[in-house]
Amino acid sequence: MSAPAALVTGASRGIGALIADKLAAAGWDLTVSARSEGPLRERAGLLSAHGHAVRAVPADMGMEEDVVRLADAHVEAYGRLDALVLNAGMGSIGPFADFPARRFDKLYAINVRSAYVLTQRLLPVLRKTAASDRGTAKVIAVSSLTGVAAEPLNSAYGASKAALTSLCETLNTEESEAGVAATAICPGYVATDMTAPLADQVDPGAMIDPADVAELVVALTRLGRSVVVPSIPMTRPGPHLWRA
Repeated sequence: MSAPAALVTGASRGIGALIADKLAAAGWDLTVSARSEGPLRERAGLLSAHGHAVRAVPADMGMEEDVVRLADAHVEAYGRLDALVLNAGMGSIGPFADFPARRFDKLYAINVRSAYVLTQRLLPVLRKTAASDRGTAKVIAVSSLTGVAAEPLNSAYGASKAALTSLCETLNTEESEAGVAATAICPGYVATDMTAPLADQVDPGAMIDPADVAELVVALTRLGRSVVVPSIPMTRPGPHLWRA
């Protein structure tokens, strides 16, 4: 049986880099993508040290042609897709009353539209993989708890993540009987570069460890086709169960 293959977006740093490293260490072949070519190539070099194939494909998730090129590059390299990890995303906060619609459009393009286009383009190879030796293929999206429970200043970001979660759930209704199952992981604040500006409001030491998010993603890839996990909320310890 050939090695399983995954495509991980937003893989040059943070949660995506940790996911890619855990998969590479477990023997997966990888396509990794991020917008900045230099850091991505550097990350790919580190991943290659695990001894399995790694293909680096720089891509801007806000550009449809880049998204399509990324999908096609993965299929050309491996011909199978056991896990599509939709980790790339953009964060932006601001009051509902004056949040710019143009910024909302950019959030939606990167956080939702790119995931839709990429999954749609790769659906034939996901179906093909699910019908082969492993019997399943996973789509795993790193969404957000702000898309499950409203958080002040997150009207646009939360709406984009709610849409991403809905995308995963609807995909299950159409494709899971054939073995293609999707899960939206919905963490609260994770200690990454994206949340660094919130350090004066939430102590980074109290935020979710990105390694725990990565561990959950990789655990989902081990599940068989008998179960579908539509979404998983992840919250910080304490009395604020449904607050990011």
